[in-house]
Amino acid sequence: MENRPWTRPGGCPDGSSCPEVAVTPDAVYVRSSLLPDAVAQLTPTEWRDLVAAIRNGEFDA
Repeated sequence: MENRPWTRPGGCPDGSSCPEVAVTPDAVYVRSSLLPDAVAQLTPTEWRDLVAAIRNGEFDA
């Protein structure tokens, strides 16, 4: 697996069940700390759209 600079939200300091993100110039990678080998790759535009949708509550039940 390629070495990427993974970061997680400040609310997940212990690393259990946390989302992790690695940003490169060409892509944004997302994974769960529980399944670090399962990585989703998004374009920067897809990442911006996902973050906007989350902030707008589009995934709220």
